[in-house]
Amino acid sequence: MNQILNLLAEDASLSIHQLAVMTGKSEEEVKKEKEMLEEAGIIKGYRAVIDWDKTEKEDVTALIEIRVSPKAHLGFDEIARQIASFEEVESVFLMSGSFDLCATVVGKSLKEVAFFVSGKLGVMDSVLSCATHFILKKYKDSGISFGDEPEDERGRE
Repeated sequence: MNQILNLLAEDASLSIHQLAVMTGKSEEEVKKEKEMLEEAGIIKGYRAVIDWDKTEKEDVTALIEIRVSPKAHLGFDEIARQIASFEEVESVFLMSGSFDLCATVVGKSLKEVAFFVSGKLGVMDSVLSCATHFILKKYKDSGISFGDEPEDERGRE
């Protein structure tokens, strides 16, 4: 696996200089390699992981399992792209099990997410059924733990 990819996956805010020091390569080598990874579509973007519960933002997130009827010669790709094109949808995954796709959807309220499911997702021709699960609390996201770590009380009297 590419060393630069591993480092950026751990901390996307690393500078070219920091990456060069950490990999033992020159800054020019790192810059060229990073640009090549971006142009090849291997690096899709950079993003901060934010604990929104510590802000004023009141959005609601739901995981929606979706059972679909794939179209001939297109499989799941076309319906997945259609679902991904909705503004409310943050991610879409093909998965194994009882459902075919899983989408992460964000709305301003439970009602807004419900309207998305009933008015946009549920009425699509290929969608057979959905199961909506609202996120109540995040403990870990993108490999990063959320919340305060409990103090280790072992060995204390």
